[in-house]
Amino acid sequence: MSDQPVLHVRGRVLTGPSEDQTRDELWVIDGRVSYDRPAGARDVRTVEGWALPGLVDAHCHVGLGPHGPVDEATAEKQALTDREAGTLLIRDAGSPSDTRWTDARPDLPKIIRAGRHIARTRRYLRGFAHEIEPAELVAYVAQEARRGDGWVKLVGDWIDRDLGDLSACWPRDTVEAAIAEAHRLGARVTAHCFGEDPLRDLVEAGIDCVEHATGLTEELIPLFAERGVAIVPTLVNIATFPALAADGEAKFPRWSAHMRRLHARRHDTVRAAYDAGLQVFVGTDAGGTLAHGLVAGEVAELVTAGIPPLDALSATAWAARSWLGRPGLEEGAPADLVVYEEDPRADVRVLAAPRRVVLNGRVVS
Repeated sequence: MSDQPVLHVRGRVLTGPSEDQTRDELWVIDGRVSYDRPAGARDVRTVEGWALPGLVDAHCHVGLGPHGPVDEATAEKQALTDREAGTLLIRDAGSPSDTRWTDARPDLPKIIRAGRHIARTRRYLRGFAHEIEPAELVAYVAQEARRGDGWVKLVGDWIDRDLGDLSACWPRDTVEAAIAEAHRLGARVTAHCFGEDPLRDLVEAGIDCVEHATGLTEELIPLFAERGVAIVPTLVNIATFPALAADGEAKFPRWSAHMRRLHARRHDTVRAAYDAGLQVFVGTDAGGTLAHGLVAGEVAELVTAGIPPLDALSATAWAARSWLGRPGLEEGAPADLVVYEEDPRADVRVLAAPRRVVLNGRVVS
């Protein structure tokens, strides 16, 4: 045993969503979870409450600001803001910054990277993405698959200035080849999609996940379910659609009307996806123009959409960690956990006020 103090978490330890997955205590020894009381421990510190595995934000952009990449000090502040909110595992769904330096910081959330966004030329936010043409897509997907941590991020649709509305960015055959190349390299593929247009081609091409997915329809949802495609709705970001529509009304009235329609049915869309058996995960789209630390608000939005509270909680805890291939509070796992004063299964609003945050076995907040 090292000189690191032994942490004793006492109360209710939620190793899974069901009551039979609840324990009365756990121990943190040398930064890892144990359910056996250590013999001869001299320095024991006790934390009481309801313990969850560290929360997951499956769509977050550390290192990204309103105009593109940010410096390390700003990226550090972003990561610390997420940590204070209880987010200890991030799937960074596209960033132009190299954040590998955070891996050496045991006080910062763990990041699963998707490399840099891959977008069509002049079809995304300036400074965010590799902007390329279809002939280059396979090569860039291979590049980002090698740079990332098992994910690649495409921009599936964006406003087409000639059309004046959202439209798909990539031809079907190009998408098929690119996704096949990512899978060959062991990476999963996700895509930003606001509208309806790109969804069928992406799913039939073998995509693994869709971000936002506001364009899901009754016709498309069964296809997603059949192919096992997950969605990350980012409802706290979709809440900005009316303001975006107002800003673009004069120049792109068709696009603005479309964005308002997508916003108006956002909750119904997510509930229909959940009812059909789609995997729905928590993601905030923090970074760019959206603040970090919004994970509790996103869980609450899923509940507002009609997802049962326990499943909404699992979408940022047990199910989310399993989907990303990371452990929860299993014996021997890294001790990344959040402790609350009340049971978050009974009321997800509890997530907004962590009592203690423990990362790599140390109380960091």
